[in-house]
Amino acid sequence: ETGVRGFVAAFDAETGEEAWRTYTTAAPGEPGGDTWPEGAYKNGGGSIWITGSYDPETNLAYWGTGNPAPWPTEGRKGDNLYTGSTIVLDVDTGALKGYFQYNPNDAWDWDEVSAPLLIDTEIKGRKVKTAVHAGRNGYLWVLERTGDKLQFVDAKPFVNNNTIKSIDPKTGRPTYFDDRRPGMNKGDVHFCPSLWGGKDWTPEAYNPKTGLFYVPANNNLCAELPEPEPTKYKKGDLYIGYPIEAILTGLRWGKDAADAPKTIGEIQAWDIKTGKQVWAHKFPTFNWGPLLTTGGNLVFAGGTNDRKFRAFNATTGDLLWEAATPSGVTGVPTSFEIDGEQYIAVQSGWGVDAQRMQGGIDRLLGYATNVPQGGTVMVYKLAH
Repeated sequence: ETGVRGFVAAFDAETGEEAWRTYTTAAPGEPGGDTWPEGAYKNGGGSIWITGSYDPETNLAYWGTGNPAPWPTEGRKGDNLYTGSTIVLDVDTGALKGYFQYNPNDAWDWDEVSAPLLIDTEIKGRKVKTAVHAGRNGYLWVLERTGDKLQFVDAKPFVNNNTIKSIDPKTGRPTYFDDRRPGMNKGDVHFCPSLWGGKDWTPEAYNPKTGLFYVPANNNLCAELPEPEPTKYKKGDLYIGYPIEAILTGLRWGKDAADAPKTIGEIQAWDIKTGKQVWAHKFPTFNWGPLLTTGGNLVFAGGTNDRKFRAFNATTGDLLWEAATPSGVTGVPTSFEIDGEQYIAVQSGWGVDAQRMQGGIDRLLGYATNVPQGGTVMVYKLAH
């Protein structure tokens, strides 16, 4: 949010020298360069947050990119490639081979930084090499990896979305309701999902035994932004276009909801073959918990403000086990083996964005929730 120009870079592991660098905002004369007004790409955002997914068969890596800058769209007409996208890079050269953009001309801070999961499956009787991404825009996207390109297969909303009007069934390009797009002379604009999206950066998980794709979601949570304020790029300063106070206090319930919803956070399980949700475990609090699924038919997750780390049955979603930790769990769980025993480790530490989201919800509820900060690595051994 400081007007950077996003990029992916590769370095020689022995010498430390940079081997290549690929920017995520296209310059004039490059493919996609005509999707930016003159000079806007230089500070156009599109940061990379999360390491990409690598396909050893094709030597390609799939990276998620952040939102464009600044947030208001009046000064950057066009699709603003390659923000809000998955980009496909040759890992030897950094050459951009393909892309799919989820949010053309984004106005809602919907970063799509989670790298897609590369899943070989069968859809409608056809074997498909997919790249699956649960978007911050609240849609579950299924793309096909055809050579070095990405082709649209399907998209389904996994949380309440009143902003996307339609999705082209052939190209996957979304259209938007204009009254849900913040901008000049529009006053306060209400939209769903919120700035933090149906899912933020938190990774999903896929279990090849169950065939299910697991999503850490936040439903029934919307946002409101006022009219933009004039903004000019200055190195090191925020380059957003809205007062930071408006962002931190911008969470809202649904448009017609006077009271808090009964549930916000969810863990959802989707069948990629059918495009249908199989189960969902819902929480009264929001969910900021990355997921891990194991060969033993388990799904591990934290992410709630009660500081608990949990295990679920991967097939049914039944809660099997939970334990309190010193802080909220926003770290990514990992599994490892020592002397034939399986262990699960996760970092317990609430962090900045989770607390900001908690503060926004507390403001709506009229009280404060105390989630201790911290940074503890918790390790658990699986019983036989």
